[in-house]
Amino acid sequence: MAFDVDFFVIGAGSGGVRAARVAAMHGAKTLIAEESRVGGTCVIRGCVPKKLYVYASRFADDFADAAGFGWSVGAPTFDWPSLVAAKEKEITRLSAAYRANLAASGAELIEERATVVAPQRVRLASGPEVSARHILVAVGSWPTFLPGVEGLEHAITSNEAFDLPVFPRRLLVVGGGYIAVEFASLFQRLGAQVIHVMRASNVLRGFDEDMREGVRAAMERAGVMHRFGILPAGIEKRPDGALRVTLTDGEMFDADRVLVATGRLPNTRGLGLETAGLKLSQHGAIKVDDELTSAVASIHAIGDVTHRVNLTPVAIREGHALADRLFGAVAKPIRYDTIAHVVFGTPELAAVGLSEAEAVKRFPKVDVYKSDFRPMKATLSGSGERTIMKLVVDGATGRLVGAHILAHDAGEMVQLVAVAMTIGATKADFDATMAVHPTAAEELVTMHAPALRYENGRPVA
Repeated sequence: MAFDVDFFVIGAGSGGVRAARVAAMHGAKTLIAEESRVGGTCVIRGCVPKKLYVYASRFADDFADAAGFGWSVGAPTFDWPSLVAAKEKEITRLSAAYRANLAASGAELIEERATVVAPQRVRLASGPEVSARHILVAVGSWPTFLPGVEGLEHAITSNEAFDLPVFPRRLLVVGGGYIAVEFASLFQRLGAQVIHVMRASNVLRGFDEDMREGVRAAMERAGVMHRFGILPAGIEKRPDGALRVTLTDGEMFDADRVLVATGRLPNTRGLGLETAGLKLSQHGAIKVDDELTSAVASIHAIGDVTHRVNLTPVAIREGHALADRLFGAVAKPIRYDTIAHVVFGTPELAAVGLSEAEAVKRFPKVDVYKSDFRPMKATLSGSGERTIMKLVVDGATGRLVGAHILAHDAGEMVQLVAVAMTIGATKADFDATMAVHPTAAEELVTMHAPALRYENGRPVA
């Protein structure tokens, strides 16, 4: 059977673009369709603008710290429209770079919505249908809203938060995950009064407990007000434009904006996958095997749409590996056990591998090394900031199985720790590594005595 194309990619985010480029460079006739802006969530409304706004927010700390080092700084002022415009300029540049890279590879970009109508057939929103030997779904995820909250139409998600016409002086953030933590932290530093509410009893479920406590304390030092175990029950728009929020415990207060960051789900709604014979998970995810292929052999999926590890580098690596397997050389295996995660609050929380609790469940013997200290910069600035580092070790083999860092530039540190863990580094390897002094990172190689030891799930002296 002759096909119009070898490869049809739905979604021009980071993963889809990488897959399309690699496939085209292998000689496959490739089309990629995108209904929104090229670059996807990460470039347009996710990682990139978020990190730019985080950088902007940290200048508040820098101005405050400067006096301790002899600087006299006038009262700083912040202009939200200037930040929004600068961000827009940068993501427009990146989107153009994605377009140029696609064109250079030989892949053809179609800027409209595409839906699946058969296992090897796609329909464009303008009407034409295209047959494809292989179809890749790389449409990512989309923010979810809380069900059953009256007036929820007045709330926003992370999608809209980057382009608000007016800076919100009073902001309610809903949700305890990393997106909620990041936005609460950065908006507080930019000058908003942030109230952060969530169903859970603490922020960042799934991260190491010591790190969760450290993040919570850092947010509160910055002025964020937490409310745990509650959610909005209703949102009413007042005549003056303010939002009157009623919480499930009966408390009421006014906010300029309500940002809901309670999770993201695969963006598969209305994509037509069921008509092609696919059954989606309860979350709308496409289930794939180790080769990133669905139950329908011609349909593949990568990244957030599989609802496994929702990180841009994972989608990129998966897209590259799939294109290699389908059209080129043998794909390199993907390691999922040493993927580093970073929460870009201030300070950053970075983690790779197992938490202390997870390691205790998995290994008969566990050694935990921990350091909690005041960073050097804070000694002169007078800041109350703390740095926390933790290494989790399999007590039987000495192999490092988890690393957790709460510190400035923790994301930069954890990338290299992830390399070490990927090649099987042991605690002895860390001990044998000479420290770089004076740095915060030197703590990672100078923690020689375990703070805790576990045997068969129980702490031992």
